[in-house]
Amino acid sequence: MIRSLQQLICPLDGGLLELTERSWRCQQGHSFDIARQGYVNLLPVQNKRSKDPGDSKLMVQARRRFLEQGYYQPLADALTETVLATGDQSLLDAGCGEGYYLAKLINAAESKAVSLSVAALDISKWAVQVAAKQDRRPDWIVASNGSIPLADQSLDTLICVFGFPVVDEFKRVLKPGGRLIMVDPGTTHLQELKALIYADQKQKTEVLPINDTEFQLYSEQRVSFPVSLSSAQDISDLLTMTPHLYRSQAKGREQVMQRTALELTADAWIRVFTR
Repeated sequence: MIRSLQQLICPLDGGLLELTERSWRCQQGHSFDIARQGYVNLLPVQNKRSKDPGDSKLMVQARRRFLEQGYYQPLADALTETVLATGDQSLLDAGCGEGYYLAKLINAAESKAVSLSVAALDISKWAVQVAAKQDRRPDWIVASNGSIPLADQSLDTLICVFGFPVVDEFKRVLKPGGRLIMVDPGTTHLQELKALIYADQKQKTEVLPINDTEFQLYSEQRVSFPVSLSSAQDISDLLTMTPHLYRSQAKGREQVMQRTALELTADAWIRVFTR
């Protein structure tokens, strides 16, 4: 069974929120309406660093098209296997994007008869809008990892896929013994793309994404596989969905956009930390 977590808290006073028809309300009278797409915005204006934080609408659309082609399916499969290894659980996808990895996870849980209580958040309203349209059962939330609107110790598992960990918040919402599953790029991730767009590449070194005495590294798995892009659209989408679109110079971007085929390496670490 897949159901909503329903452990949301008010971003203004920290009180528990209760679902009343189409709104989440706290005892202090704060109310947050559920949008027609099926999500709730719990990111107060004062907590925004920009007018439209997170991935842009263009980036979200490009990532959705790219991932739906199945290029990162091996990573989604490995993550799903890792998450579901412990059976029934409460789960947060912190930085869910357009919902690709969570959708794969939910589908697998249903086929294996694993029960999940699910919430997912992203700071990009465009990403959450797309994700919420796919499946109304999870709690879809516009919020940041820096201020997670969930109750203390409400989670068995927290996944953060290519996201930004906020250790103190992750510790707060995880139960003792809970799992933090981080997915981070390896040293050779998209190295062929980087070689085209950057004149001088810096060699990346492997570092643990979490360095805190309250989190213990339980396991790690490296997932590396080839990715063959055979259309200009897919190449453009890959560049658009990554930060490289904005970090690279025009000459490098032009070299990539002129391609109609590209052979790449996908390389990522799946690390499980226990609270």
